Amino acid sequence: MIKISDEIREDVAQALNTGKSLSAAYVDANGKPHISFYGSTHVHSADELAIWVRNPDGPLLRTLSDHPEMAFIYGDISRTVYYTFEGVGRLATDAATRDRVFAEMHPIERKFDADKKGVAVIIKLTTLTTLSKKGKQVQSA
Repeated sequence: MIKISDEIREDVAQALNTGKSLSAAYVDANGKPHISFYGSTHVHSADELAIWVRNPDGPLLRTLSDHPEMAFIYGDISRTVYYTFEGVGRLATDAATRDRVFAEMHPIERKFDADKKGVAVIIKLTTLTTLSKKGKQVQSA
């Protein structure tokens, strides 16, 4: 069972403020890997991340229904803390979830899509790996 800790939640929430980034990876319909920075990444629930995809016609959304598997990585070299998130993404089509994802992402990211033309994606985690000075911890769904 996966449970995102308060420490991980805070690290993800503060990533942009502390000069860290979260990168998302997925594979498109042709099997080509893609990796992108997603400053909108945040913890949505105890076992879910959420992102805001500003371009509703972009490659991630075109492939999500056929290839929903996604991975995210966070690294803080100065603290020797690394997180790898693996899961299955889905579009959030209901207005309440969409509004919540938009409201909960970093304020800087909201400015990039002030008209809310983007799409919310929820990633249900299947694996969460933490690597730090304390060792390696793997949580699975």
